[in-house]
Amino acid sequence: MYIRRMPKLWNDTVQAHRREVRDAILDTTATLVAEHGLRSVTMSQIAEQTGIGRATLYKYFRDVDGILVAWHDRHVTIHLEQLAAARDKAQDPREQLEVVLDGYAQIVHGRARRQHSSPDLAALVHRDQHVAQAQQLLHDLIRDVLTEAARTGDIRDDVTPDELATFCLNALNAAGDLPTKAAVGRLVALTLDAMRADA
Repeated sequence: MYIRRMPKLWNDTVQAHRREVRDAILDTTATLVAEHGLRSVTMSQIAEQTGIGRATLYKYFRDVDGILVAWHDRHVTIHLEQLAAARDKAQDPREQLEVVLDGYAQIVHGRARRQHSSPDLAALVHRDQHVAQAQQLLHDLIRDVLTEAARTGDIRDDVTPDELATFCLNALNAAGDLPTKAAVGRLVALTLDAMRADA
């Protein structure tokens, strides 16, 4: 079993060291929960496996739930950054829309596979306000891409980009129920077809 260990030496800055310790705590906790289940993991286990004292661990987090919420927040941030990077690499608004919607659908599909293996963890990390904030950031990202696609005539203009963003998110959340990536690709194609200018 591989568990990420806390860095032994201080880095160039205290901030970098703290970030590495925090990441080690998050990764170790996620590994332990995946192996033993959410309710079997204790702060003592996390401290021991991370290679830090319990007092140090409590300086970062007060309980296991708090660690897992932070772990989920980090994943959400990474996913948003990936979608934004994919958008920025695309050549034009139509391609931007395709890569962002496909990227989001693949994230939903992958997340659903992980949640089936740990429903307790899924329930924990999706219950708080931080999820609503993440959803709003995602909605805004998709809305902005849709606004550009509407401006260039690539999508219909009889529905506002804000409403279309809501439609896209709701439609693509079905990717979590699909069995294969090919099926996810077909769902993305259907969603894009519904928004074509001649639809």
